[in-house]
Amino acid sequence: MHNAQSDIASPSSSNEERQGFSSRIGFILAAAGSAIGLGNIWGFPTQAAQNGGGAFLLIYLIMVFILAYPMLVAELTIGRLSQKNPIAALRNLSDNPTAKNFASLSGILGVCALSLILSFYAIVAGWLVSFMLEPIFSLLGMNAIADWLTGFSTSRNLVMMLVIMLLTIRVVQDGVSAGIERWSKRLMPALLILLVLLSVYILCQPGAMEGLELYLIPNFSQINADLMVSAMGQAFFSLSLGVTGMMVYGSYLAKKENLPATAAMVAGLDTFVAILAGLLIIPAMFVAQKNGVTIYAEDGSLLSSDTLVFTVLPAMFNTMGSVGPFIAIGFFTLLTIAAITSTISMLESPVNMACEQFNQPRKKMSWLTGGVITLISTIIVFNFGSLFGLVITITTVYAQPALAMVFGLLLMWVLRRDRLLKELQQGNPEIESSLFWKIWPWYVKFICPVMILVVFFN
Repeated sequence: MHNAQSDIASPSSSNEERQGFSSRIGFILAAAGSAIGLGNIWGFPTQAAQNGGGAFLLIYLIMVFILAYPMLVAELTIGRLSQKNPIAALRNLSDNPTAKNFASLSGILGVCALSLILSFYAIVAGWLVSFMLEPIFSLLGMNAIADWLTGFSTSRNLVMMLVIMLLTIRVVQDGVSAGIERWSKRLMPALLILLVLLSVYILCQPGAMEGLELYLIPNFSQINADLMVSAMGQAFFSLSLGVTGMMVYGSYLAKKENLPATAAMVAGLDTFVAILAGLLIIPAMFVAQKNGVTIYAEDGSLLSSDTLVFTVLPAMFNTMGSVGPFIAIGFFTLLTIAAITSTISMLESPVNMACEQFNQPRKKMSWLTGGVITLISTIIVFNFGSLFGLVITITTVYAQPALAMVFGLLLMWVLRRDRLLKELQQGNPEIESSLFWKIWPWYVKFICPVMILVVFFN
């Protein structure tokens, strides 16, 4: 992908050229696949249903535009600047020893946070596989297995988590082009097709228009600090910011690519899928309500918000007669694809770091790193009540926004402005005279940190 790589080890061996994406569309689908996951298809619609529907949608779109997109450009730029793993890429921003050490610590924390996210994400992804398989076993009359798949148990959680981790390791070990890019090109179109087909079907059901009205018409009285914090967290989690995932994907991006434009495509595709998921999930809730399923408590709060896709929607599928099992299979296949495209990117960052920092082959580091994360996930499975929610809160509520802010500050305060401009000019020679260059550097340097801190502490 590039030639100036004598100072770093290749992900596969020190004698091979460092891997990269073979095409722009491959990068966009892989990066969007990293961003598009349960945060979009489960988290976003649930947050919207809890926080005023259209009001949350409006604030979320604003947060993506004014905070998440500028920080996405920053993380992709850090990665492509040196085309090294996240720790080395952050160290490369400065010649000052103190700044280098702080940057290294930030990179390590980012990779650790991403690994912890994968450790709980793999458990949830395993649930999705269970609910995808359950209708199949029910149709075959194998009710004992079907009940085990949808019943909450340590054995179910452990087995299905192992299935997800094995699939993820298997893709990542094959490398960037042969593994991640190839599977992203297969899975992302399948995800979009399933999402559109299911949305059209649900919108044709009785009760769907009531959900559509809630989703698209803002209730401005519900806009408050809590909603803004939720929308910001959702935007950062959705775009995989603050945890080095986008940074390592940026390091695989060709120098000829226009970084701001490519980042806009990734953010746009991610946001489009989130909006489309809202058109599926929220109307589906009201279809379920029309079919006799209770979705709201007496005080107006959403019931089972954290387990919406495992309680309310399966109850709806059960009311749909003979077509219900097939809709359920399609729906949970959609969620499983979204989850796996994200777990692949989550494992790639620590594997990339391990390969390059220790000069080890990719296959070995994929299984070793994946094995360590699987062990952490196993500990969470056996201590579910005390660890699952805690790990989610530490990583997604606190670590992601804080680390995204740190990465942006390192780029803008530590890196020389002429180096930053030169990097962006490689994909867009006229960028110096553009409105983007007049606004983006100082915006990420001053405005984004202040906005993140204000929203965060409120």
